[in-house]
Amino acid sequence: MESKAVIRALGALAHESRLAIYRLLVQAGPEGLAVGAIGGKLDLAPATLSFHLAGLRHAGLVSERREGRTLFQAADFGAMNSVIGYLSENCCQGADCGVACAPKPKTASKEKSRETPARTRRRR
Repeated sequence: MESKAVIRALGALAHESRLAIYRLLVQAGPEGLAVGAIGGKLDLAPATLSFHLAGLRHAGLVSERREGRTLFQAADFGAMNSVIGYLSENCCQGADCGVACAPKPKTASKEKSRETPARTRRRR
């Protein structure tokens, strides 16, 4: 993948709504989701959703298909893997890094971790 394509993809994902749309489509799998379902799940107005989907399609991250009157959007997993591959192709200077670069387990969100001490203080 060329650097210009990676920049375009990362730029498209550098917005809260587009990132949320893309993550939702990745979770949906190769079949994707109907545009109306995406808007409903993310509470986005149709015009706003259309704008953000166009940006993701332009970046090559999302494909569109029509079934009758319904438009479906799906994440392009090949493009996603190409971006990840481009970003990590020289990881650890080309040596096998194995566990060093494995994804870290998810931890509690910062909001939850901030709430816990405050609750503890109030109970005392």
